Amino acid sequence: MPTSEAAAIAAELRTAMGKLTRRVKHEDRIPLGQVAVLGALDRDGAMTTSDLAADQRVRPQSMARAVGLLMEQNLITRRAHPTDGRKSLVELSDAGRAALEAERGRRVGWLAQAIEAELTDEERALLARSAALLERLATR
Repeated sequence: MPTSEAAAIAAELRTAMGKLTRRVKHEDRIPLGQVAVLGALDRDGAMTTSDLAADQRVRPQSMARAVGLLMEQNLITRRAHPTDGRKSLVELSDAGRAALEAERGRRVGWLAQAIEAELTDEERALLARSAALLERLATR
């Protein structure tokens, strides 16, 4: 059972991270679900639509719609599966990679500007150290 101190920190951290995440998402030009698909393909490489659905924890039918929309925008391409002729793989197109990088750039750009505008040098150093701690918690 967590201590009351740990529980209080956890509650404050969850609230602050939620607010920050929502604010950063305001910079997005591509819907969040589509960015998540592009990000998964960027991280993990070509995948079947079923594998993407499992990765994103959505129904295969929902993923099929998202894949269709991304294909219409030429952000992903489809190719034959190398070992199973019944399946196909979807992967990032050059345009999809560029769009994803632009999304990431907008998010990072806004956050970097906010850090420079709002935080002192000491606070920036503390935030940099905290990022490693958050990463450690995220991988637990």
